[in-house]
Amino acid sequence: MAEHAPSMDAVPGVAPTTAPVALPDAPADAADGLAPDAVDAARPRRSDATRAAILAAARDRFAADGYERATIRAIARDAAIDPSMVMRYYGNKAGLFAAASEIEVHAPDLTHYPRDEAGARLVRHFVERWECDETLTAMMRVGVTNEAGAERMRGVFAEQIKPVLAAVCPVPEEAPTRAALIASQILGMALCRYVLHIPPAVDLSRDELIAWLAPTVQRYLTAEHP
Repeated sequence: MAEHAPSMDAVPGVAPTTAPVALPDAPADAADGLAPDAVDAARPRRSDATRAAILAAARDRFAADGYERATIRAIARDAAIDPSMVMRYYGNKAGLFAAASEIEVHAPDLTHYPRDEAGARLVRHFVERWECDETLTAMMRVGVTNEAGAERMRGVFAEQIKPVLAAVCPVPEEAPTRAALIASQILGMALCRYVLHIPPAVDLSRDELIAWLAPTVQRYLTAEHP
């Protein structure tokens, strides 16, 4: 017959009890050694870091190799992750390129400023964006190396810049032409200063750069005639 351990009631000098003996809790997540709340908080951070690494590697690779030659495997290697993770987050190369080239320029509403300040406001906005947003610089590199990148940059200006200009230029139907002229100044300087690193363009202070560009952009914005 199997022997049974005596109950606590049978042990001399020990008060009877029916409460179960508490056992140490097992770790909630054995792989991480973290409590559930900590695990839930850590996973989004890891996911965000992985996505950021993938997108940074993708922008550099698309800029260096162009869309056609860039591969998921090379991008994953640059990001120090498995290629399956790229596919998991973005599906395929087209999806990855779309995510990597996502740009919101957040152009200012120029109707909120005096008309004669519109050019300076617009130039200052873009100079500040170029200097704090590496995505714009990366997409500039992509745009000058392959058609997919160039098309994406054209789309940004068509979708996000022309409506802003149409609100202030004296002839709204000329907004596409004026947007192209403004792009020649802003993108041209960005190419010289942030991609090609031409010394005189790099050496200009932010205020000097704005002072040189603003009058020309102002004329493109508000002049009645060329």
